[in-house]
Order: sequence, then structure tokens, then C-alpha cells
Amino acid sequence: MIASLDNHQDIFFIGIAGSGMSALAQYLAGTGKSVSGSDRFFAADQPNETKDKLEAEGIQCFFQNGSGITDKTDLVIVSTAVEETNVEIQKAKTLKIPVLLRSELLTLISDTKRTIAVGGTSGKSTTTALLFDILDHAGFEPSIISGAGLVRLQRQAKIGNAHVGKGLWLVIEADESDGSIVSYHPEVGLLLNIDKDHKEIDELKSIFQAFKDNTKTLFVVNASNPLTTPFSQGKRQDFSSTGAEAGYIATDFTQTGFQIQFKINGTNFSMNAIGRHNMENALAATAVANQLGIDMKICARAVKNYQGIYRRNQVLGHKNVQGTMRGIWVIDDYAHNPAKVAAAIRSVQPLANKVVAWFQPHGYGPTRFLRDEFVKEISQALRPQDEIWMSEIFYAGGTTTKNISAGDLIGDLRAAGSNAFFVEDRNGLADSLRPHLEQDSAIILMGARDPSLDKFAKEFFDKL
Repeated sequence: MIASLDNHQDIFFIGIAGSGMSALAQYLAGTGKSVSGSDRFFAADQPNETKDKLEAEGIQCFFQNGSGITDKTDLVIVSTAVEETNVEIQKAKTLKIPVLLRSELLTLISDTKRTIAVGGTSGKSTTTALLFDILDHAGFEPSIISGAGLVRLQRQAKIGNAHVGKGLWLVIEADESDGSIVSYHPEVGLLLNIDKDHKEIDELKSIFQAFKDNTKTLFVVNASNPLTTPFSQGKRQDFSSTGAEAGYIATDFTQTGFQIQFKINGTNFSMNAIGRHNMENALAATAVANQLGIDMKICARAVKNYQGIYRRNQVLGHKNVQGTMRGIWVIDDYAHNPAKVAAAIRSVQPLANKVVAWFQPHGYGPTRFLRDEFVKEISQALRPQDEIWMSEIFYAGGTTTKNISAGDLIGDLRAAGSNAFFVEDRNGLADSLRPHLEQDSAIILMGARDPSLDKFAKEFFDKL
């Protein structure tokens, strides 16, 4: 691994359209580097919004055929999803160009800043965005590298997952799924929660312990989560939404429509979001910000103005459907692991008497690994009148054993007593579930990794 980016000016990204890769590419372009990249989703005569937005930032995009790597390229960045046989990796090696993993690049960047790293199984993107907003509102002029687009940046015609500020602070989303979180040496570490996802609990504990050991100054922990409690540094820094002993306590939660209200240490907060999990995300961000010297009232004002992030409780609209009197709210969400799916379902329940939830699992391996957890979490989240629908598992390519179906999970959920339905082809979802809608219903669509989910959700809303 190279020690610094100082002597590298012309940097090429293989798989630049991915959320983590595009964020790093934009960040480097914002610091004055010459950045380019390729992606297998770029194709001739086919529109690609991510490609257009990258090029608007001065980042040249290529088809993934090796043409973008030249003798001027002095550094190549890849993600763990890119296989060693990729033609561009092979070309980089032939030209003797150094190749870095995405996580190694983020480590180099974060070591040059006063970095706040947000870790945990769930809530990282939202908490990262909230921290960025609070620091920005307080005049810190921070930078951010996130896994999801902030709506406030997207409204400037950007992808929204990166920003280069003038200040010293950088907020990053630290990923445990590939173990890269252990590479960072942040000034401040934040641990939100631990749930089985990608890895077994014992392995996650080991990873988060290394994360804590590598944090330089301040490590803030969610005292509400039993698995994170052993990582606590003490009640002054930690936070809780269940009354556990901690320095920052959230109380008086209420949800009215699409807004939540609560108090943190007696200070009133409101947020344009739904679900207790978003209160907990705001609590985590506030606990860190206040430790950095930002007044609680400034935190509250920033949280009130928070505009959200892409595909997190994103309202597609309100639609009158035949047979319903009040109309149907349709919401799109990135939820993809058991805890997130359950939290997303619960967040919609205050909006309507009946929730109809749809979920597209991603990856045969992850679905097989989390089968029991999906069934347990979803069945516990559903009320007797609610329903869960699934379509077939999203397959992103590569070598895998296709010995499980989303229909298997639906069978398990039915056996557990849930109202569960399988519609193999999601294109038939609107017609299939329309007869199940009652006068007071809401629909939530959930899934991740599949780049066509955004388009599917909009088409579903139009068909409904």
C-alpha cells in the first residue's frame, strides 16, 4: 500500500458507479486530482444518471474495456467486488500501475483529516448525514464520504454522497461488511449497534473491538444495544433511548404523520422522518457533536432542517386506489438486513391501519446466511393485519449456489403465522397486491444493491 496520495495525480476507478467508489472519486476530484473511471453498467447509447453526474463533476467515464487506463494513469482503485481477472486490473498490472482497494484509499484520505467514523450494522448512512449537517450548521465546514446520497446535495444535481469542505473535519461511513473498518484510525469513533449481517456476531465483535482500539480520542457507544455495551467508555459519552445509564438520553418519542418529536437531555427535537430508529440516529449524531462542543440547541436546529438521504423512508407519493377511500402512501426504503427491514416496517405502521410490505432479498449467500433472522425479525414486526410480500432474490452475477429462493422465506413466514405472499416476478406486484389494499393502508418497498430498484419503485407507483 502506498503511504500518501501526494505523488499521485491521475487516478482511475474500476467500478466507479458504485456508491462507495463514486463518493471517493468525487472527493478526490474536489481536492484537485484528475479522476476518471469505468463501470460495467456504462453502455453505449444507454442513459446512465450516475455517469452524467460524475462527468458534470469533471470525472471522465469509460466503458469497462481498458481504454480509460493509459500510461498517464498513476493509481488505480478497485472495490472487493471486482475480480482479479478483470481486463482493467490486468492492464494496470501490465503497466505496473499501483492498485489500491477502496478501503485502502479511504484510509489514506481519513488519515489526513480530523475524521469521525460511523460504524455499526444499521443506521450508518443516516447518522453520517446527520453529523455532517450538524457540523455544517455549526460552521465547521466539514467534508463527508458516505454510502448514500444526501437529498440536500442531490438537489444541487449531484450524486450527493461526497462533499469537500474547507474545514478540518471529515465524516465517513465505516463499513464492517468487508472488514475495512479495522483499517481506519479516526479521531472519533461511533458504534451504533451490532446485529448479524454479513458476518456472525462473534466476528463482528472482534471487528468492532479493533475499530475501538484504533480510535484516537473519543469512542461513543449506543448503550441501548446489549451487544455494544461492552464497548462503552463510560456514561458521559454514550447514549441511550431505553433509559440505560448514559450521558445522552432520548425520551418522549412521538410520531405524527411523517414527523417525529423527542427530547435529548431535555432539549426538544423534531425531525422530518419516521420511526424510532431515526430518533436513535439523531441521538447518536447529537451525542458526538455535543462532545465536540456544539450546543444542543444548534444540534436541534440542524436536525429539524435535515432533508434525508436517498431511498431511506423516501415517500413516492399518495395515491387513490380503487377500493380505498383515504388513498395509499407508498414509501421506498433501502432496508436489506433483518433488523433494518423490521425497523422500516414498524416506522410505517403509525401511518395506516394496515401495512403491505414488499422486500427483494439480494444475493443467494446473504439470504441463506440470514434466513432464520429474516423470518424472526419480520414476523415479530408485523401486526396481525399487516402483510409481507417478496419477489425473487436479486442476482448480481458471479459464482454462487442458487439453492434458496425468496419463496422459501415466505413459506417460513407463513409457518410462523404471518400473512406472507410470494410473487416471483416483481413486475406483477402491483396487480397482485392491489386487491389486498384496504381503506387505510400503506405500502413500503424495500431492497438494496439492485441499481434498478429506484426505477422499479417509480414504475410500481405509476401502475398501482
